[in-house]
Amino acid sequence: MKKALFMAIAGILITGLLVVPSMAKGKKFQAGEKGPSGQAGKSNIGHLYLYEKSGDPDWEIVEGGMWGKMKYNLSGPTFDFVFNGHGLPVGQEFSLIYYPDPWPGNGLICLGYGVVMDVGDDNGGGDIHIQGSIDTGSLPAQEDDNYYDGAKIWLVPSEDLDCEAGVMTGWSPGANLYEAALIKYEKTEEVLPSRAKGEKFQAGEKGPSGQAGKSNVGHLYLYEKSGDPDWEIVEGGMWGKMKYN
Repeated sequence: MKKALFMAIAGILITGLLVVPSMAKGKKFQAGEKGPSGQAGKSNIGHLYLYEKSGDPDWEIVEGGMWGKMKYNLSGPTFDFVFNGHGLPVGQEFSLIYYPDPWPGNGLICLGYGVVMDVGDDNGGGDIHIQGSIDTGSLPAQEDDNYYDGAKIWLVPSEDLDCEAGVMTGWSPGANLYEAALIKYEKTEEVLPSRAKGEKFQAGEKGPSGQAGKSNVGHLYLYEKSGDPDWEIVEGGMWGKMKYN
């Protein structure tokens, strides 16, 4: 009897210990959320999850619905991002946008676009990959109704946009992916957080290679170089950036 009681108490304590880290951080995901949006550790990288939502009046995340994740620089000379979406209709073109309130989003910025690819999903949904490096200025813009809170990032059908005019021309709420949080991006001449860590880039470098905070994501920059004997980075030359697990 005593042994059974001891085992029951031990089980409760162990279970409690397993949930303490999440509770300690005060993060409670609503149904359907895949993870937290926000800064990755103390790095210059932010994560943002986008979801299919139920629409008026609750705008709740649709359990098992379409979703995506964006990684982006919190500050720097350009807004650098990588977005991967899942469960979307195969063959349709979508655009990732910064949307400033109010409707129709005057001054919206089209960050990039792509076509949903078939990945053999049993439910018939496909994946999309969009990445870019865009000179957006700081986000949100001062004329945005959300200026003091943050910027909205959405994934919407490209046919609902006029990117040149910077407005939405259509509204397909059931086809869109919406922000799980508002973001802020500061346009700077340099990648300031990396400088603050004591990292000094040589001429031509675009940013630091290495682990993104304490995450499972690494960054690697590749450059055109001068060859023997110095192998220095060619200023203004070809370059690329890889993100990997």
